[in-house]
Parts: sequence; C-alpha cells; structure tokens
Amino acid sequence: MPKNIVIIGGGISGLATAYYLQEQLALSKDRAICHLIEARERLGGVILTETVDGFVIEGGPDSFLSQKPWALELCQWLGLTDRLIGTREDQRKTYVLCKGQLQELPEGLTLMVPTRLRPFLWSGLISLPGKIRMGMDLFLPRKKDEEDESMGAFVRRRLGQEALERIAEPLMAGIYAGNADQISLKATFPNFLTLEREYGSLIRGMWFKRREVQRRQREEAPSKWTLFMTLQGGLTELVQALIAKLDGVSLMTGKQVIRVNPDSSQMATLNLSPRQPVYQIQLAEGRVLPADAVILATPAYATATLVEGFSPSLATLLRQIPYVSTATVSLGYKKSDLSPLPQGFGFVVPRSEHRKIIASTWTSNKYPHRAPEGGILLRCYLGGADHEELVSLEDRTLIQIAREELKEIMGISREPVLARVYRWTKAMPQYLVGHLDRLAILEELLSRYPGLFLTGSAYRGVGIPDCIRHGALTAEKVIKYLQLGTWA
Repeated sequence: MPKNIVIIGGGISGLATAYYLQEQLALSKDRAICHLIEARERLGGVILTETVDGFVIEGGPDSFLSQKPWALELCQWLGLTDRLIGTREDQRKTYVLCKGQLQELPEGLTLMVPTRLRPFLWSGLISLPGKIRMGMDLFLPRKKDEEDESMGAFVRRRLGQEALERIAEPLMAGIYAGNADQISLKATFPNFLTLEREYGSLIRGMWFKRREVQRRQREEAPSKWTLFMTLQGGLTELVQALIAKLDGVSLMTGKQVIRVNPDSSQMATLNLSPRQPVYQIQLAEGRVLPADAVILATPAYATATLVEGFSPSLATLLRQIPYVSTATVSLGYKKSDLSPLPQGFGFVVPRSEHRKIIASTWTSNKYPHRAPEGGILLRCYLGGADHEELVSLEDRTLIQIAREELKEIMGISREPVLARVYRWTKAMPQYLVGHLDRLAILEELLSRYPGLFLTGSAYRGVGIPDCIRHGALTAEKVIKYLQLGTWA
C-alpha cells in the first residue's frame, strides 16, 4: 500500500521539496502518493513575473546568488541552463543615498568591509573620521563570548556608527527589510563572526580571503556566472519548470488547510507504521486527507495556526518569528523621455535619509531582456520594518510615492508608460537576535511529533538558494523517516 505525503504550501520551498521527494522516490523501491496543497490559485509564492508590452517585471525577488549553488544546480537539472542570464558587468556599480546625493559604493567593498585601500580612501561616502574609525577594526580585540548579537551592534563595535548608517544598515535593509539592531548576526552573516574569530579583524580577514579568491581565479577556469543570476523570462520560469516536472505529485491549488491533526493514540505509543497514516489534513471544504508524513512549507505564523490544536508550545515558538510586509513598484519609461541613467544597478537608502523608499533597482541596467527596445525599467522597494504602514496604501498612492522619490533623488519627472504594484504582506521573516537558539528549541519540540516536518524561509535562510537547499534536506529526512521509521 503506498504511503501518503502531504506538502502544505506551494512557494519555492514547497515546490523544491516536492521535486526532490519525487526524484528520490523514483530511485527507491518505495511507493508514495504525494499531494502539494496551496491556498492560492497560483503556485510560486513570492516569485511572480509579468511580461507587459515587452517589459519583464518581477513582483518579488529578481535574482538569486550564484555563490550559494543550489538554485543554479536546480536550474541545470531542470534544463534551464540556456535560459540563465547574469548581470551586465559594464554596469557593475551600486550607490548609496548620502545627504541627498547618490554616492558610489567604493570598489572592493565586500558588503561593508573594504578590501581595496585606494578606492575606499577616495570615496566621499564616509567622512575622514569615519574612515579612521573603520580602520580601527585592525587593532580592536576579538569578542570573547559566544553570545549572539545584532548586526547593528556588531558593525558598530567593529567599524563604527558611520559605517553602520551609510553602508551596512541600508544594504541589510535591502536584503532582510529589517532593523539592523534587531537582526541576528549569527543567523544572517555568521562568516563575519568567523573572520573576527580567525583573523581578529574583518578588514584583515577580508584581505586574506580576497587573496585566496584571486589565487583560485588564476588556477581555475573563470566562472561564467555573475554574483546575481536570473532567467531570461524572469524567475517564474523556474516555477513553471518545477511544475512541469512534478508529474508524480498531485498539485491542489485554491485549497485552504485549516488544521493538521495527529492520531493521538499512535503518537502516544510511538509504535509507528509508515503504512498507517498518523496525521489528518483537514481542508476548509470539509475534505480530510490522511498522511504518513506532513511537510509544512508555510510561513511560521500560518504553520502555528495549523499545529496549535495539538501543540500550543510549538505554535507559540513559531509565532516568535516575526514577519514584515514590503511592496515593490515597477515603472517603465521611454528612454527618449529620460536623461541617461547613471552607470550602475541602482541605490540603497539609509534610514538617516528619512526617505519613504528602501532602495531602487535600475532593472534594465542590471539585466538584459528586461525592457523593450527604447525602454527603461526601474523598481522601487517600500515598507519593511521602518515603514510597514505604506504597504496598505492604494496602488495609485504607492506609485505616486515612488515617482516623487525618484524625482527628488534622480530628477525623473516624466510620466511612466507603465506602472505595477506588488504587495507582499507579512512575507519577509525576521531573524531576530537569538534566532538560532529558538530554532534549536523548535527542533526539539518538533521531534515529539514524528512525521511532521518544517521547511521554508522562516528558518535557515530567506533567499531562493537557501529555500531550495532546505527543501532538498527536508525531502531526505522524509524519505529516511518513511523507510526506517525514524525521525532523527
């Protein structure tokens, strides 16, 4: 008799988990029926691409990191290699809004750490006292204890307040949409802790790492991938390719799960048989699906609602992972209506500038195939931890805000030929200080419910590659559990 596997949540995490489950089941002798249930009619979660009048518009993420190989590998396995495109290397600049002016991030700056002296010294982004303070990183002692600290506290301690305000904080806001003084360093950038521990200095550590990279580049064939990668028709191509491959998975869209119920008698004995379903998946329509294994690929707060009936403590812990809301506004222009854009990918905005946007990507500068001939595509990011209230405004108001910000910052006053707004309500998890400790407790609680698995951006990485990797690892755990009757 085949085993039943139910995946709840049809974002990239749920889809990747389903794909890897299908692949591993095909290699084994086990038979299983796999259902993927998504409340919305559309699969893909925050990945959403629209093509309008030749503009390729990303509503959510516009790329993934090639340094984390899991998204690239999945694209290759799905036959998408020929569709992969990187950033335009001739546009490889990023700016920071500083005192109302766009200042270029100095060349050789790795996130927030200078690895090349001359561009950093000549940069107008950081004042002379701020540069001296950043240089003190070379002489400051290592942190002695192992306690987690916020990204803000770490940068302030190693590089100073100015480096935090003008470099680290706006860059972090562009990734996590959060507050640097609340975001956990261990959960987001543990490599900085490693540099401090091993080299006693971020700058010294980055210098050594840069030399290692340069040595490898001399010895190895040059990579054909840029740091940020996407697909020619947008990231929805990845979602569509996954869906096309899931011929062994029942895809149930527009179906709301309201409750997950374990069989309490079997849970009490822990004498589990994979042939006897231990969970009941209750749908809003009244239907109930039995499951030998359940994978919850939903946001942490939604997962909490599903499990609180049998584990209030698990639900409480899940709700301790907060989320913030964001919105993107994409604006298309005729190139003839605008002055030439600066060379570069776009700019980020420090909190100290008191602007309403977090950042702006000059999309048609950053990637090819994003605007028709004679067109320009720009994108603005709003909301996040500091201005979450903006996300609830009407489309026309958000468009007006984005246009006003671009006018004041870049002098763009012409009417766009296209405008699109995308809202992502409570879609960005926040890894607060102590996040990894909470995950350890979460995993201990989860071990009491064999056959129940969690995956998604709430836990160990918010990016597309992280979600794909976690989906693959979850699939391995599910297969092991069903084959061996273990949940270790």
